[in-house]
Amino acid sequence: MAGVIIALDAASAAEARGMVERLGDRADFYKVGLELYTRAGPDFVHELTGLGKRVFLDLKLHDIPNTVAGAVRAAHDLGVELLTVHASGGERMLEAAVGAAEDAAPAGPGSPPRLRLLAVTVLTSLTAEELGGAWGRAAPEVSDEVRRLALLAERAGVHGVVASPLEAALLRTALAADLLIVTPGIRPTGAASGDQKRIATPADAVVAGSDYLVVGRAVTAAPDPVEALAAVLREVEGSAPRPARADRS
Repeated sequence: MAGVIIALDAASAAEARGMVERLGDRADFYKVGLELYTRAGPDFVHELTGLGKRVFLDLKLHDIPNTVAGAVRAAHDLGVELLTVHASGGERMLEAAVGAAEDAAPAGPGSPPRLRLLAVTVLTSLTAEELGGAWGRAAPEVSDEVRRLALLAERAGVHGVVASPLEAALLRTALAADLLIVTPGIRPTGAASGDQKRIATPADAVVAGSDYLVVGRAVTAAPDPVEALAAVLREVEGSAPRPARADRS
């Protein structure tokens, strides 16, 4: 069954802490993104892991290979399980990140969990026209760009990819079965899309082959976050993923 990661897109540690306390044992995996990490730093990550929570550190690293490798080692020392890097940083950067994660692999019982790297393909906020403007060419087919970047990341040894749920089925057939597919842009039926353009319901994402669904405001901004999370979990539990089949043509 696909897992659910709650995005703590909060403006302060106190606000994020309040949500974690409110959800209690109902949620065990949290995403810490740029805003919260910039405001609260590694101390809040330590706080989450100290509570027995799993952490997805979503920093979308994109820099020279040596700098990214150093950041990966630092993230490993925090005990996080997932960390994002931009696939568009290129194969050398991705390989340096993978090498750093492998070098920092736990040596025995009691060590922090093995860090897995996720390559960000195309941000869910981008349309084809915006992507073409960023690349300096005609608007590409977004799914083609997602597949190209995902395959580049796979060649570099990255452990998984981040893509919108609309491309999850494509990637499930294109990538090795053991590569993780993590999908933001999850919106329960009737929820507002916000600033994300390529979105889907939890059930659609599971059927498409997502391994983890990242759910933020649909839960954390709901009048009753506990019930909102319960609704997402019911939808996930009632859905079956389509069978994976690698298509390397």
